[in-house]
Amino acid sequence: MPEPSDASHLKSKSGTGRLINALKYSARGFGAAWKHEAAFRQELALIVVTLPLGLYLGKTGIERALLVGSLLIILLTELLNSALEAIVDKTSPEFHTLAGRAKDLGSAAVFISLVLAATIWGFVLLG
Repeated sequence: MPEPSDASHLKSKSGTGRLINALKYSARGFGAAWKHEAAFRQELALIVVTLPLGLYLGKTGIERALLVGSLLIILLTELLNSALEAIVDKTSPEFHTLAGRAKDLGSAAVFISLVLAATIWGFVLLG
């Protein structure tokens, strides 16, 4: 019998059930990001505009993959940063130096993903 804090009973053991659960959890994650994270909404708005441009402006499959992939990395990093911030807030609701450092590091990762995307777009479109 699992312990009350053990979440193994929430996981399906079959391949199809596991896939369905993964899709549900992902949809909940996207919904939570949309509802609670202004930065995610702003970055998604940016991507809604720039992703079609990346597909149009890329001359080769590799260029299109770089342009679109760099945008998706922004969203990926923002989702991970938001997850980290939620865990930090749950674990340590009062201010702590390490909690602040963790949040700052997550923010720095998002910043780097934005710089990476801008750099890739600059090299592809101007190079």
